[in-house]
Parts: sequence; structure tokens; C-alpha cells
Amino acid sequence: MRLLPNCKINIGLHVVRKRADGYHDLETIFYPVYGLHDVLDIEIAEGSEDIELTTGNLLIDCASDDNLVVRCYRQMREKHPQVGSVRVHLTKNIPFGAGLGGGSSDAAHTAIALNELFHLGLSKKQLAEEVRSLGADCPFFIYNTPCFAEGIGDKLTPIRLNLSGLRLVMVKPPVNVSTREAYAGLTPDGKEGHYAPDYSDYRTYRNDFESTIFAAHPMLAEIKQKLTDAGACYAAMSGSGSTIFGLFENNAECGAGTDNRLKDKDFAPMIIFDNTL
Repeated sequence: MRLLPNCKINIGLHVVRKRADGYHDLETIFYPVYGLHDVLDIEIAEGSEDIELTTGNLLIDCASDDNLVVRCYRQMREKHPQVGSVRVHLTKNIPFGAGLGGGSSDAAHTAIALNELFHLGLSKKQLAEEVRSLGADCPFFIYNTPCFAEGIGDKLTPIRLNLSGLRLVMVKPPVNVSTREAYAGLTPDGKEGHYAPDYSDYRTYRNDFESTIFAAHPMLAEIKQKLTDAGACYAAMSGSGSTIFGLFENNAECGAGTDNRLKDKDFAPMIIFDNTL
């Protein structure tokens, strides 16, 4: 079985408050991007009692036991005895430390595959509960439709936002932003409803992390400005970064020369994804 775990972008991100458990309540829009995806090949493996994982393309910088694909498999096997051994090959295309949810998507799609391979009969709601403990945005990738997210990002409300036809340019420079760094120096205002799901006005949404992260990494602010200068109708950092993306109207002149604008300064090596939503 082959699945294509896609990434997402955050349109706006407002940090509401820090919780007693150390996590933060937030408000954001998750929007799926299907054009940039990993490749998950999974099959039943007879004669084994565990998961055999191999990877390709981008180097995965964690131990196999820490990979979310492996963690998802073992968690589901504990809960569902009918889950047998599997052989998995994961081709990584979604960059790490990018704010695009690649690892969470891999976990969610692993759960989807196991549900089908071993005939578990779990609904999407049940699958979302299965993967919730693996990552706050894992449930989103079970539904994989535009959602307004609250709580720690796991309380989802489907919305009708449709960006199809817009050109999306995503830039992942050689900068990694840790979750700790993203929240450092950020003072939540404690106000809910700052980003109510009035997605028709999404262009007014801003990412609260940008002020502190851009100060620490000026390169990110420069990339955002270059996307705006190239004609983006909306440009922002995705999640806690470090990917910066721009949305362009369906106009041949908009975005023209974006790559050259970005290469005016030495941002290399970086990953540029340019496609139509």
C-alpha cells in the first residue's frame, strides 16, 4: 500500500495562553498542501513481530524508535492485537524543522494504513484519537481538510476556505527553529477569539511567532519581504517556522522572478516549493 503524507501551512497563529501542563492554547488555520508530500510504502510482513522501517531521500535525524511512524505503529499494536508486523519504506520530501507538519502527517497516514491493512474498522474520529498523543497536529492529517484549530491545535472545526487556483511558494532556508525558541520571549495576551474562524478575512491574520523569531533570524524576515515584493497577496511564516510562504493570485506577472529575488542574497542552501494549490 502506498500513501502520500502531505504537509500543511498555518494561516495565522495566535498564542492565547500558557497552560498548567506546559503546553499553549492557540488559534490558527491549518490548510493542507497536497503537492509537497512524503511517500509511505507499507506492507504486511510475515514472520516478524514488529515494524521494519527504512527511509530514503532526506536524512532523518532521529533514532528509528523515535520516528513517529514507528511510535504510531507500536501504539496501535498495543491497543489492537490484530495489528501484525509490517515493512515500511518512508521517502522523506517534507523538510524537518519547517513548521509544515511532515512527521505528524507520516504518523497519521501510518494509522490510516494500519486501519485498512488490518481491517480495524476505525472511524476518522477514532483514528484522530489514536494519534492525538503523538502530536497536536496529528489529528488534522486524519481529516486533511481546511480547519480552524484551537486548544493545543487538536480542537478542529472544518471550514470552507478554498485557496485552489492560488500559486503557493514555500521557502525553507537553512534555519531551524525549536519549539522552545519559538515560545521564548513571547507573552500571550490571554484573549480568545483574536482569530475567529472568519476565514474570508484570512489576509489580516498574523503569526505571533514572527516578531521574536524574525528578530533572532533576520533572514526569515527578508524572505517574507521578498515574497511580498514579488506580488504575494499574503505572506507569513508557517507555524513556529522556519518555512516562509507566499500566496499569489492566478496572474502570470505575480511571483515572476521570485526565485531570482530570493537568490539576490545568499540564502542557500534552501528548499523552494513552487506550485498551484
